[in-house]
Parts: sequence; C-alpha cells; structure tokens
Amino acid sequence: MKGSLAFVTGASAGIGEAVARRFASEGADLVLWARRERRLADLRTELQDDHGVKVHTARVDVRDREAVNSAAAKLLSDIGTPDILLNNAGLASGLSFIQEGDYEDWDRMIDTNLKGLLYVTRAILPAMVERGTGHVINIGSTAGHQVYPKGNVYNATKFGVKALTEGMNLDVAGTGVRVSSVDPGFVETEFSLVRFHGDEARAESVYEGFEPLSAADVADVVTFVATRPAHVNVHDVVLLPTAQRNVYVLDRKA
Repeated sequence: MKGSLAFVTGASAGIGEAVARRFASEGADLVLWARRERRLADLRTELQDDHGVKVHTARVDVRDREAVNSAAAKLLSDIGTPDILLNNAGLASGLSFIQEGDYEDWDRMIDTNLKGLLYVTRAILPAMVERGTGHVINIGSTAGHQVYPKGNVYNATKFGVKALTEGMNLDVAGTGVRVSSVDPGFVETEFSLVRFHGDEARAESVYEGFEPLSAADVADVVTFVATRPAHVNVHDVVLLPTAQRNVYVLDRKA
C-alpha cells in the first residue's frame, strides 16, 4: 500500500482505528476523521512516528453534511483524491421492540449509518470517478443479512448499507472504481458500550462465554480486500467468529 492514500471515517476507536494501524503498517498515508479529536491526534503522532507515513486528521461528525462537505473539499484540494475510502463510522443505539423504540436512538443510527455514509461517499466519489480509479469499502454487518429481535432500526440501517453497496457497484460500472463491503458478526469494540449508553456490565455480557472477533481481525480482512489487483473486486465478505454461525446460533459456554 506504499504510496497510496487511505481515508478512514470513525477512526478514533474500534475497527476504524485498527484499520488505520494496519494500513499505516503497510505504508499507506492516511486521512482520519472522527469526533474525538484528542484520540485522533494521539493516533496521528503514533502512526507517523512508528511507520513514517503522513497522517492527516480532522474532527468531523459524518452526520453534519455541511461539515463533511467542507472537510472533504479541503481534503481534495490540499491532499488529493483518496485511493481508498473506508466508510466505517457507524453505531447501534438502544435495543428495544419497535413499539417501544426511542426516537433519538433511531435518528442517531439512521443519521450516522446511512446518511453519514452517503454524505462522505457523495463528497469523495466524484473525484474517484473523474480520475478513473478508487475503492470504496463499506463496513456492513451480519445485521444487514439477518434480522434479530429488538434490532429493527439497526438492522434496517445495515440492510441499507448492503443495498447501497450493491447500488454503488452498479452506478460506477465502467469507471474503474471498485466498491466492496466487509460485514462482521460479533466484534468486541466499544460497539455494545455505545449501544447500551455506557452500561459497562451489560456491554461486557454480550461477549461472555465465547471468543468474539477483534477489531484487528476485521482490519486484516479489510486490508485483504483493499490490496487485491485492480481487476479484482471483492463485492462482499461476511466475517464471523468461529463460535457464531448466524445471528441466532452462537456457541456460548457457561
């Protein structure tokens, strides 16, 4: 990946941070966006010192279309067109029956997982198309393949990401731009802590009794997808821990 420019959203923790670390170790220069500026700054210093790559960071909330467009315009004019766009920013918020759902949870998931992905892609993709090369990689989920009780709106957003990945692939046919999706199952990150609004005990219980994926496991697969030859487009990868076979079948030990 030496000499390439990779752009990662939601890069301050979890899968985004792990991918940034892996891409840097492969020699890629980076553009990292997230809401937590201090974490981004620390990560930038570490990656530049350890790997000798250029790391550009910006505090951007992908839900804010004006902020996305402004930061993207600065990126394109000052740094250049990314070779890779990893749409990683996403979250689950709450876990409840639809008839008991919280409107703020719904807005947060739809605005981040769908609209945020669209805003960033819309801002960057035209430059990739104009250049004739580029790779958009979306972080989906097994929740976009199979619904589960109380997952309703989160499921809907991830089914939406799956549909957008398929639609993007059709829309950029013939341009040289590739579109891929990496869809993990259980990954132990801050995901459950965010979903349960900071309830650490409840978040930890999600991963009890089995070994979940790590963010680094997902980063390995993202890197594989990103480094295929130009004539190869990995459309979709579903990634599960061995203990998990679908959203219902999980070998959880006592």
